[in-house]
Amino acid sequence: MSLVTALTYALPHRLLSSLARSLAYSDSPRLRRWLIDTVTRRFGVDLSEAAEPDPAAYPTFNAFFTRALRPGARVPDPDPRALLMPADGRISQCGPIASGRIFQAKGRSFTAAELLGSEAAARPYDDGLFATVYLSPKDYHRVHMPWTGRLLETVHVPGRLFSVGPAAVARVPRLFARNERLVCHFETDFGPMAVVMVGALLVSGVETVWSGEEIPAYGDRITSRTWTGEDIVLERFEEMARFNYGSTVVVLLPPGVAALEPGLGAESPVRLGQALARRTGA
Repeated sequence: MSLVTALTYALPHRLLSSLARSLAYSDSPRLRRWLIDTVTRRFGVDLSEAAEPDPAAYPTFNAFFTRALRPGARVPDPDPRALLMPADGRISQCGPIASGRIFQAKGRSFTAAELLGSEAAARPYDDGLFATVYLSPKDYHRVHMPWTGRLLETVHVPGRLFSVGPAAVARVPRLFARNERLVCHFETDFGPMAVVMVGALLVSGVETVWSGEEIPAYGDRITSRTWTGEDIVLERFEEMARFNYGSTVVVLLPPGVAALEPGLGAESPVRLGQALARRTGA
């Protein structure tokens, strides 16, 4: 295990993330400029795709980090059978949910029940498909719908805030089932679909379009909220949530409804709107 990864076990995760949040929302012009310039240079952020390409126009670092894209910068796959990639980034892993388990890396895995915080919630995804997409600091940080769905429930699962970078994914057991996360359950025309927003070290928040900020506040127990009475329907490719720093989104699909797009695998670079999978049923 690397020294950096080892240190993450001892670091005060939530304190560091709270401090990062304070910096991200600071309206100090000097701090804002330094943060934006540093991230833009270090990670090669392409501001030509942003709705606002002028870095000086953002009032806070968080506004820059969660920036919108200009119209047409991303378009959905034209095949109406295509389930869409929910975000820009790289595939961490994707494939079948075999015996209820989701592959992480290098022989490591965790159960869908651990990820979702419930055996019952995981049962519909037995022998289904998963895709884990890692968003780096340079990426567009809004997450969009893979398929049209009606929101049924959100579940806030407390946990740690390990880094979700490739080194940590390779070395920290059950990483995505240990980090704090927001599970979003949808009803679609093919059955259930889960989209899981996984927090990470220095992630200062997860927000949804229907409820605003969900993380923080950080939790100490699993809490759920039912949305069936609100009739919240989000269309394929519509924005659903955003991260306030780089993190990971996991999509779970039930068996027999779709096949993963050929060529997708670990470390595949991906863009919002490209095909993640294609419907195979009627």
